[in-house]
Amino acid sequence: MSTDIVSELLERIDADLVKFIRLQFSDIQGLPKNVAIPAAQAEKALTEGIWFDGSSIEGFCRIEESDMLLKPDPTSYSILPWRPENGRVARFICDLETYGGKPFEGDPRYILRKTIAEAAAMGYTFNTGPELEFFLFAMQNGMPSTEFVDHGGYFDLAPNDAAEDVRRQIVLALTDMGFDIEASHHEVAESQHEIDFKYADALVTADRVITFKFATKAIALRENMHATFMAKPLAGINGSGMHTHGSLAKDGKNAFFDPDGDRGLSETARHWIGGLLKHAPAITRVANPTINSYKRLVPGYEAPVYITWSTANRSALIRVPAARGNSTRAEFRSPDPMCNPYLTFAAMLAAGLDGIKNRIDPGESTDVNIYHMTAAERKAQNIQMLPGSLYEAHQAMLADDVVRNTLGTHVVSGLDALTKAEWDSFRMCVHPWEHERYLKLY
Repeated sequence: MSTDIVSELLERIDADLVKFIRLQFSDIQGLPKNVAIPAAQAEKALTEGIWFDGSSIEGFCRIEESDMLLKPDPTSYSILPWRPENGRVARFICDLETYGGKPFEGDPRYILRKTIAEAAAMGYTFNTGPELEFFLFAMQNGMPSTEFVDHGGYFDLAPNDAAEDVRRQIVLALTDMGFDIEASHHEVAESQHEIDFKYADALVTADRVITFKFATKAIALRENMHATFMAKPLAGINGSGMHTHGSLAKDGKNAFFDPDGDRGLSETARHWIGGLLKHAPAITRVANPTINSYKRLVPGYEAPVYITWSTANRSALIRVPAARGNSTRAEFRSPDPMCNPYLTFAAMLAAGLDGIKNRIDPGESTDVNIYHMTAAERKAQNIQMLPGSLYEAHQAMLADDVVRNTLGTHVVSGLDALTKAEWDSFRMCVHPWEHERYLKLY
């Protein structure tokens, strides 16, 4: 970081009356971590970085290789607007380094940076625009519950949408942090909400996803509510998704648009879609990272489960919205907001680039409601399904050279350990459903 940039940031920190600075990063699960330093240590953090012990962070490193350096990204500076004025807190998102200034191979942000660089070598920039859904539940005795705080439905207003004031506070806070908010509204299920922000470069967007989630949780907690991005917090109602719009640009122009192409799509767009479809089972491991994720990916609740594409059909995995020109994009509908956005965007980008390199044909689009098709009809059109469990998705990732190599040995090893631990814990757990079903009968 240049001396001029450091000086400019120090002046800004002083002018903003900042007392503390949070140095943030994410573990391989996409959970935000941070260390707080007094503002007096800002110069050291910006010039030298701050060392910390990485051995206690999930999936990072062994004890014998634990020392890591937090290096603040100067473009990520922001005030946390919900913190008190008399003790203002700012944050930087950090990159992780090891001895000798080497990037840490287990840093999700580094993995996305590296994949973006591969796209740049092909002449492409990658933009993403996710749509995050979440639930707001009541707190009971200081603990999160699954009690609804409103009984609204899709696009409802108050009084049915009793949480609109909280949603407005979240929007205002995110706007103060530099987000360009496009819309906010009540979602389909009771107490379910969505806030959409403008697309950007994939790295910026991934940073914003992490910021969005922790800001939403912090602001909801002030109102005695719990914001959860759990994919399927309750049975029998819709889960929460993170539909992700993606596009490539080349020489400043949208690479997916061709006015003379079929449906206004370029060959690049078709091959991108082909790559995503081919690698979709493997991407699912990082885009849908928990046991709970697969309780959302079932037919009947607006979640995609069929590996196909369409220009109009929301039951397909990939949908191409109607907008063309610079707005031409492909919406990948399977990710949920529990995912690590850095790893998910990196896997999507690697898959799409593989499609472009190898000219993968996506096949014909499926423009009928796939939920209404019979198994025989789907088989006749060779429509496959996404993995039905975390275990299946993990095996698909391990068998996929493109996605596995993109994530790297360190992260794949960490995901492997997490999957085995979570799957073993799940399969050995005796659930209340089993008591209700079997205890009296047998």
